[in-house]
Amino acid sequence: MTYRNMGDLSKSSDLVTHTYKVNVQLEQVFSYLKDAETGQRGFIITNNPIYLDPYEAGRENINNCFVELRELTKDNPVQQANLKELNSLIDIRMAYFEKSFRFSAVSNLEDSNFKQYFLEGKMAMDDVRDKVEEMMGLENSLLENQKNDLQKNLKFTPIFLYLVLLMSLLLMYLAYSKVISNLKRLKAANAELEIFKESANLSEIVSHHGNWVWHIDDNRFVYSDNFYRLLGEEPQSFKPTIENFMAFVHPKDRKKLSKAFKKMIDLKDLPYVNYRVIRKNGDIRHLKAYGKTLSDDEGSKQLLGTSTDITDEINNLKKLAERNLELERNNKELSAFNHVASHDLQEPLRKIQTFLSRLEEKEAQTLSASGLVYMERIKSAATRMRLLIDDLLQFSRSNKADKVFEKSSLNVLLEKAKQDLAEVITKDNVSIQAESIPEINVIPFQIQQLFVNLIGNSIKYSSADRSTQIKITYEKIRASEDPHIKKAKKVFYHKIAFSDNGIGFDNTYAEKIFVLFNRLHNKDEYSGTGIGLSICKKIIENHNGYILAHGIPNVGATFTIYLPIKY
Repeated sequence: MTYRNMGDLSKSSDLVTHTYKVNVQLEQVFSYLKDAETGQRGFIITNNPIYLDPYEAGRENINNCFVELRELTKDNPVQQANLKELNSLIDIRMAYFEKSFRFSAVSNLEDSNFKQYFLEGKMAMDDVRDKVEEMMGLENSLLENQKNDLQKNLKFTPIFLYLVLLMSLLLMYLAYSKVISNLKRLKAANAELEIFKESANLSEIVSHHGNWVWHIDDNRFVYSDNFYRLLGEEPQSFKPTIENFMAFVHPKDRKKLSKAFKKMIDLKDLPYVNYRVIRKNGDIRHLKAYGKTLSDDEGSKQLLGTSTDITDEINNLKKLAERNLELERNNKELSAFNHVASHDLQEPLRKIQTFLSRLEEKEAQTLSASGLVYMERIKSAATRMRLLIDDLLQFSRSNKADKVFEKSSLNVLLEKAKQDLAEVITKDNVSIQAESIPEINVIPFQIQQLFVNLIGNSIKYSSADRSTQIKITYEKIRASEDPHIKKAKKVFYHKIAFSDNGIGFDNTYAEKIFVLFNRLHNKDEYSGTGIGLSICKKIIENHNGYILAHGIPNVGATFTIYLPIKY
């Protein structure tokens, strides 16, 4: 019965709203029609077309209102019939508007037909007004009837009060049952929290860290069990205060830590701070602390902090630094040995070549055929030894640690490299086409050597049945859009490609050709030491870039270098 009473009230409210909406739409229809009539009169008086705007928009607005009215009165056949009749009356009124405009547009206002149409239009407007008032009266009548029905239903209000009382008792019982159920779930949640607490304690032990909480409002500290263990003490063995904690801090770190605590009190936050503690057994441990302020729903603030034992990390960093220093010393010694050895090897090699030259000049006529062959082999071996020493010196130079980057024009460096190879370029009629390359931060002498090696490599492995053509292209690329760049450290790269039409190579050896002393061809077929491309790779690595090779046998080879763009 309560539900029924509430339903009746809801229906009454809905009917009031429904009646209001219908009346509003009816008044809106009549308002649009009056706007059109006002516009018509303004046009007749002034003959200004601007007054026709309400008339031209009126029909569309009236149609929109009719759509809403049809939807609102779809359950009321009487109003639906009235709506059709109203629509017809509006059409008649709009027709008289049209007839009147024909005369007013030519300023023929004294014509009897115009007066007749104008009068009939007014009568049609009165009919529309009557119909609108009739429909609104019907809606108000329906509303009055509903109100009477509602008054009858309200007589049962005492019964509703008793029902509400019974419902309240029922709700109290349901609430009691819900509280009991929630208590059971709360006990289960507390058990889970206890398990989580033990798990957190184990996690602190495994990860060598301890937690502490500073209750700002009452200036009270709480230390976790493992925080005591980090200090070498048993859990809860002393009162958790700043003063008791500072007794464990290394004397040289107390001043720094005191400043951090003062800042924590002022800013209610503790930035990362490293410090040392001395346990009672004399063991020194390195700790790192961090804290952040949290607020609960009641407005109380706590600073939650954590301290981590980083002693092993510090020791490992020290060992790593020592090993890096040792490695740096070894690299310097190795580079010095390589450089000195290469220079020392040149002196006996020069003597060998000098005595061979004298032997060839003075004793060539007296040597046998096999002796001449042996002498040529010695000369070839000596020449190869000189090339090997020169390349080793160049490789040693590319390994130097003093890498000074300068903003350099790669176009100028390329021209210098071509000048270094001018003799062989002219001799073999080599054609080199190069696109413009912008200025880049590089190690100038290394990039020039890179260009010399790549161009020289293309000339060395040229095809015998066609003239050598070398094409150098440049573009700026995004690393993510180039599938050849793996694990890029920068977003953008300079891409420079050296392509030739030489003998090429099997692409399965694309990575092996950069290995030191690795050669794809017999030394009797092509000269070289197998160091040139290794130098190229080392130079590109010095610039944090990439170098790739791609070859097609008897078609040519392409060497692509990627230099990072630093923003």
